[in-house]
Parts: sequence; structure tokens; C-alpha cells
Amino acid sequence: MPPEADPDRTLALKPDVVDAISAVFDPEITVNVYELGMIYKVDIQPPGAVAVQMTLTSPMCPSAQQLPADVQSRIRAVPGVQDVHVEIVWEPPWTAELMSDVARLQLGF
Repeated sequence: MPPEADPDRTLALKPDVVDAISAVFDPEITVNVYELGMIYKVDIQPPGAVAVQMTLTSPMCPSAQQLPADVQSRIRAVPGVQDVHVEIVWEPPWTAELMSDVARLQLGF
């Protein structure tokens, strides 16, 4: 059983992890995956292991292999991160309502 998320470590590392995730863009939509609402959960577990649950805009997404790999690579480069696990989940399904206000403005919604 993996260790429980560490709230203090999550608070300390999460802003840097979110910044790293925000550098990954969906090539078809040109908005980062965090603002698109594709990141459902970020947990930091001792000692610096990051677990991410994310989804894709569609199961047929042409970037289905690349986006999770890019998220993992960007997070791995964050100082203090020891390991990264990115899990693709399909529930709840992604919808445009999950987008942030920033993403909506970028896309003209």
C-alpha cells in the first residue's frame, strides 16, 4: 500500500508541481492541461513522490501517449520531486465545464 499523502509536503511542493504541469499544452487546443481541467488530483507522498490523476479530452485523443509523458517529465524536473506516477482516468469524463476561467478566455468562451 502506498504511503498516505503528506499535507505539509503537498503544500510546499504543489505550487511548483502545478507550474510544471502548466507548461504542458494540448497541441490541438493550445491551452495548458491544468487550465483545461484535465488534472483531477495531485498528491505529494513521502519522500517527494508525486501522484497525478489526469484525463484527456477524449479517449481517441491523438496526444494520448504524449501528454501524460510530458506531464511526468515536467514534474520530474521539479526540485524535491523523487518519483512521479501519472494515471489516466476517465471518470468523470472531461467536459468544457472543467476549464478554468483563464482557459475560457483564451478560447473565447
